[in-house]
Amino acid sequence: QHASHALWGDKEVLLAAVVQHGDALQHAPDALRADKEVVLAAVVQQGDALRYASDALRADKEVVLAAVAQQGDALQHASHALWGDKEVLLAAVVQHGDALQHAPDALRADK
Repeated sequence: QHASHALWGDKEVLLAAVVQHGDALQHAPDALRADKEVVLAAVVQQGDALRYASDALRADKEVVLAAVAQQGDALQHASHALWGDKEVLLAAVVQHGDALQHAPDALRADK
């Protein structure tokens, strides 16, 4: 948090930070918020860090699965297109039952 702006732009420094505290992703420049390796490292540590990822990575199924497996309610930060993905939704609900509230009606009714 107190590192200079130049350091946050260094991929290796940022990776070291997000492995310890996923929400450090919020300090990253846009280019690193769009870096799949960096974002995966962040969401594996703290699923909710998904909120700081680029739009493209919030729509990336692998990234979203990693996030919801760590913190089910991270689903709320995923692309709406993935809210209706059965595999993503199941992973989120297994981790955090309340994630079901983000599911489309058709999937909520699915037995």
